[in-house]
Amino acid sequence: MVRAPDTAIRPAGPPTPTGHGVSLGEAARVWARIAGLSFGGPAGQIAVMHRILVEERRWIGETRFLHALNYCMLLPGPEAQQLAIYIGWLMHRTLGGIIAGTLFIIPGLLAIMALSWIYVAFGNVPVVAGLFFGLKTAVLAIVLDAVLRIGRRTLENRVMVALAAGAFVAIFFLNVPFPAIVLTAGLIGFAGGRLERREFLVAGHVPASGQPALDDASSLLGEQSPSHAKPDRVWALKVAAICLTLWLGPTAALIALLGRGDVFSEIAVFFSKTAVVTFGGAYAVLSYVAQQAVETHGWLRPGEMLDGLGMAETTPGPLIMVTQFVGFMAAYREPGTLSPMVAGTLGGLLTTWVTFAPCFLWILIGAPFVEVLRRNTAVAGALSAITAAVVGVILNLALWFALHVIFTETVRVSLLGLPIDVPALRSVDLASLALTLAAAVAILRFKARLLPTLLGCALAGIGYHLATS
Repeated sequence: MVRAPDTAIRPAGPPTPTGHGVSLGEAARVWARIAGLSFGGPAGQIAVMHRILVEERRWIGETRFLHALNYCMLLPGPEAQQLAIYIGWLMHRTLGGIIAGTLFIIPGLLAIMALSWIYVAFGNVPVVAGLFFGLKTAVLAIVLDAVLRIGRRTLENRVMVALAAGAFVAIFFLNVPFPAIVLTAGLIGFAGGRLERREFLVAGHVPASGQPALDDASSLLGEQSPSHAKPDRVWALKVAAICLTLWLGPTAALIALLGRGDVFSEIAVFFSKTAVVTFGGAYAVLSYVAQQAVETHGWLRPGEMLDGLGMAETTPGPLIMVTQFVGFMAAYREPGTLSPMVAGTLGGLLTTWVTFAPCFLWILIGAPFVEVLRRNTAVAGALSAITAAVVGVILNLALWFALHVIFTETVRVSLLGLPIDVPALRSVDLASLALTLAAAVAILRFKARLLPTLLGCALAGIGYHLATS
């Protein structure tokens, strides 16, 4: 049953005052609650936001929620946090967006930092090693479930299936850069939506509660845009100048003081670049980050990347918070004159800053202009095409993980003249295979929840390591 909102619902009409009767303090408490419940990656976080903001609080209507989500999914970076910034901005101007976006990442930041300290301090202890061994297998099953879940929602016709297949071939066989894949898919979808081709206008988020969708007119925000949501180019330029300085200023300072080759400069440059070129959600981003951090920079090993993803899966906040663990490990291994733990802490905080600071830039500048694009079929078509392409990219991520979780060795073969890495069957890890299959059956067949599955795999991994150590 939908709980009645705490404040009176205003009827549709002229733009209403900032906050729409909800104080900034009350809004902050709601955003803190959402942040504490945001487990399970972007899908789970968006579902929590929808349940609380649309179904419970009735602050924003279904159509408007989807419009904001569509824009956020077209942006680089974590769409769930950007959605929080967008709705916070709609409710309480710039300060509301900053509060919503910041509160959304604080629980994950603190949790990942604490787990990173434990990881480097006690990682070789059988209990800790077993914990992360179990989490890896559950994460692989979760990524596979993401492929199927997003695929069922998105691949509703042959055009969408072709886009997903093309994206997989491009990234897995041809090593096409992920941004190029997303840009191509977006342009195709934009053209298809502009031509009003129904193949590109597929379904989006569906309320999980079974309740009738809340129409915009019945929501607290109503149908009209607030007075501060009008495009203002002068204001946009001011916001851009401030946000760019806060985002890129630390990177420029590090390069000037430490040089381009210092690990902190490399972290700042790499993750600043990642914040710009990684589109399509957390799982797609991780495919790019994992390969670059492991294979190009050598900051950590494949198994350690999965350990970090396991941390992010078991803590609230954006799944892309795993990048904080990557930055922590990179600086921990190249501390310079600092102690490894201090260097790792600074590296993790630096990574988080340059990863999430741009999200405020994209929303605070773009949202006013996007507000005038509601019901635009070209934007909806671009979103549908990008989401379809992301299915193929996530499948690539699942295979990449499988090669490093279930098997310990790979061999390079040629398929239709294209070199690919395939697992060496003799290197199969039977314990990992068994636990991965168990997790997959629990999630896919019995619809087990995320946290119980992760907990069960973690306990099984601990038991296995204690028994074999």
